[in-house]
Amino acid sequence: MNTYNWYSQLIKPTWAPPSWLFGPVWSVLYAIIAFTFGTVFYHTYTGKIGWIVALPFVLNLVFNAAFTPLQFGLRNNLLASIDILLILVTLVWALLIVWYKVPDMRWIAYANIPYLVWVAFATVLQLTITFLNR
Repeated sequence: MNTYNWYSQLIKPTWAPPSWLFGPVWSVLYAIIAFTFGTVFYHTYTGKIGWIVALPFVLNLVFNAAFTPLQFGLRNNLLASIDILLILVTLVWALLIVWYKVPDMRWIAYANIPYLVWVAFATVLQLTITFLNR
C-alpha cells in the first residue's frame, strides 16, 4: 500500500495510462515473452542456434525483472529510467539479431511488436516521470 501511495503522488503527464491498465497489458506481454523467448532458449539449448542469439533475450529478462524492485522497491526513478532504457535496447537488439541471424524465426520479431511498442511507450513515460519529479 505504501508503494501505491508513493507512486500515486508522483507527478505524471496527463497522457499517463491509469494504473489498472498495467496488469492486463503485462499479462498479455508476459505470455508473448514466455512463448517467444522460450522458443529462442529451446533452440539455443538444442544447438539449433548459437548462444549469442540468446544473449540479448537473457539480458532483456534480467533488466525486465530488475525494473519493479528499482522503481517500487527502491523508489528510484533515475535507476528505473536507466533500467528501462536497457530493456528497450536489449529488446531491439534481440529482435534484430533473430531477424538477421535466424531468418526462419523472424516470426519471433513480429510476435514481439506489442512488447516493443509498450516498452517504447513505457520508456517515454518513465523518462517523463523522472524528469517531472527531479
